[in-house]
Amino acid sequence: MAIEKKSVKSKPTISKVTFSLPAEAVNGAKKVALVGSFNDWKPEASPLKSQKDGSYKITLELPLGQEYAFRYLVDDETWINDPEADKYIASGVSLDENSVVVL
Repeated sequence: MAIEKKSVKSKPTISKVTFSLPAEAVNGAKKVALVGSFNDWKPEASPLKSQKDGSYKITLELPLGQEYAFRYLVDDETWINDPEADKYIASGVSLDENSVVVL
């Protein structure tokens, strides 16, 4: 799993953030979604794209100066946190925590 942050020179208030999950993390999943505060926790809003090596990836443009809670939803049933998240916070829905990316 990885989170890659890049500044956007033409938009100084925006960061391109790439979220990815390796093949072994998704175990042959049919679909993976990035669900978080940036998309109102809607699984259909940010589907990750399957890569040739079996991993999944998505790049979003997000405003700088904020923190975003998120999790990955695999095949509409399994929630995964990102071990490379900047921090974790209580989900408020269950005993689970959400990953957080800080920009």
